[in-house]
Amino acid sequence: MSRPAASKTADPFTPLAEEPRYEPPRAGIDSDTSKSWLRRAMPIVKAHKLSFFLALSLSFVGLVLQVQIPNLLNRAIDTAIVGHRAPLSFYVYWILALGVLGGISSYISRLAIYKTAYSIEFDLRNIIYEHLAKMSFSFYDRVQSGQLISRANSDIRSVQMYMTFAPLILVQCSIALVAFAFMLSINVPLAIVAMLTMPLIYFVSVKMRKSMFPVSWIIQARLADVATIVDENVNGVRVVKSFAAEDQQLRALANAATRLEWSYVKDADLRARFTPAVQNLSQVGLVLVLLFGGYMVIHGQLGLGAILAFNAYLLMMQVPFNMLGMLIMMSQRAAASADRIYEILDEHSEIVDRPGAVDLVECRGEVHFERVGFSYPGGDRPRVLDGFELRIAPGETVAIVGRTGTGKSTVARLLTRFYDVDEGAVRIDGHDVRDLTLASLRASVGVVLDEPFLFSVSIRDNIAYGRPTATLEEVRRAARAANAEEFIEELPEGYETIVGERGYTLSGGQRQRIAIARALLVNPPILILDDATSAIDVHVEQKIHDALSRLMASRTTLVIAHRLSTISLADRVVLLDRGRIVADGTHAELLESDPLYAEVLAKAAEDDLTRSEVGRL
Repeated sequence: MSRPAASKTADPFTPLAEEPRYEPPRAGIDSDTSKSWLRRAMPIVKAHKLSFFLALSLSFVGLVLQVQIPNLLNRAIDTAIVGHRAPLSFYVYWILALGVLGGISSYISRLAIYKTAYSIEFDLRNIIYEHLAKMSFSFYDRVQSGQLISRANSDIRSVQMYMTFAPLILVQCSIALVAFAFMLSINVPLAIVAMLTMPLIYFVSVKMRKSMFPVSWIIQARLADVATIVDENVNGVRVVKSFAAEDQQLRALANAATRLEWSYVKDADLRARFTPAVQNLSQVGLVLVLLFGGYMVIHGQLGLGAILAFNAYLLMMQVPFNMLGMLIMMSQRAAASADRIYEILDEHSEIVDRPGAVDLVECRGEVHFERVGFSYPGGDRPRVLDGFELRIAPGETVAIVGRTGTGKSTVARLLTRFYDVDEGAVRIDGHDVRDLTLASLRASVGVVLDEPFLFSVSIRDNIAYGRPTATLEEVRRAARAANAEEFIEELPEGYETIVGERGYTLSGGQRQRIAIARALLVNPPILILDDATSAIDVHVEQKIHDALSRLMASRTTLVIAHRLSTISLADRVVLLDRGRIVADGTHAELLESDPLYAEVLAKAAEDDLTRSEVGRL
């Protein structure tokens, strides 16, 4: 007795593709949307807490060592130079030792902080890519690829920069407190005078932060707009050139770049208003120290070394205050970028494994569309399939024929569960596809699309995409079956030839043959050919059909076709119209009994002739 096709007690499904070899992210983004963006990202920072803590600790140690130097300078002047109570060399050696130790700690700190920064960036990129890989087709139907690319690149960098370097800047700013403590130990009144400008700096910083956030959000959004235009123009360069629309696209890019330029100029204007105040108010403290400290020195109330130490501390404190403006700018840009990233991460895929989903193993290939109703998501879309009923026996080849827009390709998308039905069910071996794991379902259903996508890798890697561990001989057999071996061996490097982006260095027919070989190598029990030979000339198509006829003998095949030559491969033909099957039988039976079938074939032949004439031109 054979085992059931899908069962909790059956052998587990084993993926054909390679398991990932990279180290997965150590943590993810907190899913609680009520938290601030920084608290939601904190698990990633905590996952790298050891190197992060080391970097911040050594940074603080280096700054503390640096703060000691003005205090030693004060003592050297008052004790060694003015009072002659100690040798000057004693203080020189101490200052030199502190400088060396500070340099070592600063080196290790920077090394650790950069390692942490790039580790966090690695985690963020993989979190976003893993999430994008799980999203359903309906998500990609409404989201522009340029927007996704922008959020997965520039937005991630903004968040990473703030999450790692903002704490480092705050540690450096904390040196102001340590310096203030040393200033208090030298002279309390003068220390208070030196810090009188701090409340003003805080007030200006808060106002700067509130002003910059909306502009930062606009900048990131408009960067994404530019990325979208560039992405579409690069991918659609053949369409652009065929319509001589270069100037039109340049104007579109120029308009987007102008809007981005306005945002950047507005950002620069805000920084030009606030940053000088933040940076220079601390120097007002220096003026006050020189004024009141000089008065105290003149009247013998303060030593000369003390006022020099105060000046050194204030100059030391200017660096953190200069960085404060940059910190505010980074925080606003990071907050805007995080909001845009979370917009993606907070979306959930509509197509996921149900609780208790089982693996599809030893698939026999029985397919049943049970009164299926379906509309594409998004608004009041028209019904594509309505009461669609089709049963395909194991090993049977069925061709679906119909006018454009009648839902032929939709049938294939529902079988692979790219979308879920609104009504009814799609069953394989009696199991609702929604009750099967996605990985096992899609491993059992091979698809060859009418517009095959090839990756910018070797032809061998493209054919072996579904089975990366396949041997060269297995790849050759699949290519031979798809009648692709002849043109592959004529290429400069044969199977190791790198194809251009999307495979555009190959002809349409060559790309389709590679796609057919890719599906055949996986050897799925169910095969979908979605106009898979539409770009292949009739002579080559016949050779492919000869190979496909042998290979389809042992598998269930769904052929979405309009060519008579492709329809001839099928055991049975169904005619689809207005979302339902209106005729079912052999090609000869339908041609004789159904006028709509003859009309559809005639229109398809006319379209083929038009495409052929255009191709010759």
